[in-house]
Amino acid sequence: MNADENFLKNVITGDETWVYGYDVETKAQSSQWMGKLSPRPKKARQSRSNVKAMCIFCFFVFDWKGIVHYEFVPRGETVNKHLYLNVLKRLRVAVRRERPEAWTNNTWMLHHDTAPAHTSLLIREFLTKHETTVVPQPLYSPDLAPADFFLFPQLKSSLKGRRFQTIEEIEDNWTRDLRAFPQNKSQDAFQNWKKRWARCIKSGGEYFEGNKFD
Repeated sequence: MNADENFLKNVITGDETWVYGYDVETKAQSSQWMGKLSPRPKKARQSRSNVKAMCIFCFFVFDWKGIVHYEFVPRGETVNKHLYLNVLKRLRVAVRRERPEAWTNNTWMLHHDTAPAHTSLLIREFLTKHETTVVPQPLYSPDLAPADFFLFPQLKSSLKGRRFQTIEEIEDNWTRDLRAFPQNKSQDAFQNWKKRWARCIKSGGEYFEGNKFD
């Protein structure tokens, strides 16, 4: 990762994730205060709902401006190179609208992981045609993808333990949380990303889990 902070200020990074109609609470969320002599609480076995919607997010850079673009994958479709191509086309429209200076000067750079839909020849040709610089992502390194190690866990934490009956409810709640996503959280994500890159380089590319970068 380039040491120049201006480099990070031009990066747009994104990924996709499943969002469930019901996701089990974390241990912290489901914990209860009990007296020493109180019987141990009984908890029903829980599982994620099969009601789910996939979201695609593009999370903008270190300039504290937050979300650039997001969308939900249409029902019945999966993320493949053709769908992702259309996402990139809409992303370009969003960059032009939301980040006009970066668009005019063509200084923005795209970061995404190495999923087949992201790295296919069709996508590479599209990005080359439009002179879009791509920030490299190491193989099998979700610890170096801000959406995976930061954005998705942050957004999903507020939805754990809540039950949604329809796709529309899921989408409405995610949309509300995205629009309310604090600007300083963007700063935190990219500062953390910078530390993780430095740690990875120092270790010779070793993979780390959890918060061992922090």
